Amino acid sequence: MKNIGGQAVIEGVMMRAGNVWTVAVRNPEKEIVIKTEGIRTLPKPLKLPLLRGFVALIQSLSIGIRALLYSAEASGHEEEKPSSASLFFTVLVAFVIGIALFLVFPLYATKLLGGLFSLINESSLTFNFVDGIIRVLVFLIYILSINMSKDIRRVFEYHGAEHKAVHAYEAGEDLIPENVEKYSMLHPRCGTSFLLIVMMLSILIFSMIPRDWSFTGKFLSRLLLMPLIAGVSYEFIKFSSKKMDNPMVRFAAAPGLWLQKLTTAKPSHDQIEVAVKALKEVLETGEKEINVVG
Repeated sequence: MKNIGGQAVIEGVMMRAGNVWTVAVRNPEKEIVIKTEGIRTLPKPLKLPLLRGFVALIQSLSIGIRALLYSAEASGHEEEKPSSASLFFTVLVAFVIGIALFLVFPLYATKLLGGLFSLINESSLTFNFVDGIIRVLVFLIYILSINMSKDIRRVFEYHGAEHKAVHAYEAGEDLIPENVEKYSMLHPRCGTSFLLIVMMLSILIFSMIPRDWSFTGKFLSRLLLMPLIAGVSYEFIKFSSKKMDNPMVRFAAAPGLWLQKLTTAKPSHDQIEVAVKALKEVLETGEKEINVVG
């Protein structure tokens, strides 16, 4: 059985199996259109534990952006295909905003709170615990705020459909919407769980940074430690998804599953049909000769 990953996109679902990814989208004519590409095999050194987590994250972001662009065009949400320059600028701006929102702001807010409450500055662990809690709160506020958007809500419905389809495949079910509907919208390998683990693990790892370092030193050290945190989080997700029958593993994975209740929503039959189409296509295409992209 192949290890399946996926992502909800605009009016569709992207599925990945091995070195192939497929995105299925419901177009304005209500037809399901498909795009499939191969993925370049990584060199063996990049598949080593810890390192492979950060590499997989970068690769997933690249595939995710391409899948989103295709879904925007195929679903009729985008009249013109963006230029490479505008796409690069958009990704760069999003990256800078993410750094500012989830690294700079929590760190600066904790510094300000440390000036009001001396207890915060008494140890690196306390400082980074407060910093981590603020980061999690910012993330929760962000998720709750985008939930108010009707378009994002539909993406979350496709997210639920993606999880249901993967669960059905892993259970050995025939991949038809009627079988898929009964499965859970929550999955231990979800990117939402990954992000929460990254934020929680950062509290522990960032506590190694001396508390008397300057604001700039603390920020740069946090930035440099992110690949390590991503690598460890990836290994935990990979391990826990195979050991969910263990009570301790279930307990550790539970917060990520709870958080998924904010990033998934009950899908319609039509949305499940799209997820099933993407999954069946990626499984059928897996062994064929297809175009390989970077």
